[in-house]
Amino acid sequence: MSTLVGRGLVVTVLVVVTLLYLLPLWGAFTTSLKTDEEIDLTSPIAWPQRPTASGYIGAFNHLKRALLNSVLITVGGTFGSVGLGAICGYVLALHSFPGANLVFLLLAAGIFLPFQAILIPLFQTVRALRLYDTIGGIVLAHTAYGIPMCAVMFKTFYSEVPKALVRQALTDGSSPWRFYWRVVLPSTKLATVTILIFQFTSIWNELLFGLVLGGPRSMPATVALNNLVGTLAAQWNIQMAGSLLLAVPVLIVYAFLGRYLVRGYMAGAVTAV
Repeated sequence: MSTLVGRGLVVTVLVVVTLLYLLPLWGAFTTSLKTDEEIDLTSPIAWPQRPTASGYIGAFNHLKRALLNSVLITVGGTFGSVGLGAICGYVLALHSFPGANLVFLLLAAGIFLPFQAILIPLFQTVRALRLYDTIGGIVLAHTAYGIPMCAVMFKTFYSEVPKALVRQALTDGSSPWRFYWRVVLPSTKLATVTILIFQFTSIWNELLFGLVLGGPRSMPATVALNNLVGTLAAQWNIQMAGSLLLAVPVLIVYAFLGRYLVRGYMAGAVTAV
């Protein structure tokens, strides 16, 4: 009996905590369906008397160009950083060369380098390359900054591949790249999906690079959403609708691929132990 009561108490606490956690999301959703007058007169969590999609229409009209920019930036930065990080992790995990430990140490140090510490030289470099206010410039920044994290994560997963297998493949005449494409990459699909999701969400939600390196032509959705704040009065329905539109791609990715992310993190934890 005591066990049943304990489980019921745990379930009750979990339900209450879940509801409290989802309350801001509910408030954003209900606010996005209200008119400006109803927002001023009702509670944020109250269901609108006459729901309207005007907030979503206004938000989409303001963000449609920025959303396309975000898609291009996220896809380019994700595949660029993951592709190059996978190659670095493969070399560091399965091939020995002079200075390998130093290279790994420098890559690991790059993970802890904050965005703010590199903004001035990054801006000067991008401007010198004539990539300011271009999709390519922001993609280049995300690719370069994402390589250290991806390389370290891939090295953790690739370390599971026996080095004896690498030596045997090289002895049999297989090149390192052919061994990577035929053996290593297919056997670590879970790692690749995990890191792709991680980079996708990080780049999609990032604001600082887009704010510093982007302009009217290459502005990502996070910056455009920040510009929705009114000068005299805030249009809360449009802002909340824009926030939900911006969250939809990430929610879709986690809904369909979230189980791979959890399995990948668990596999990485077991490998690290």
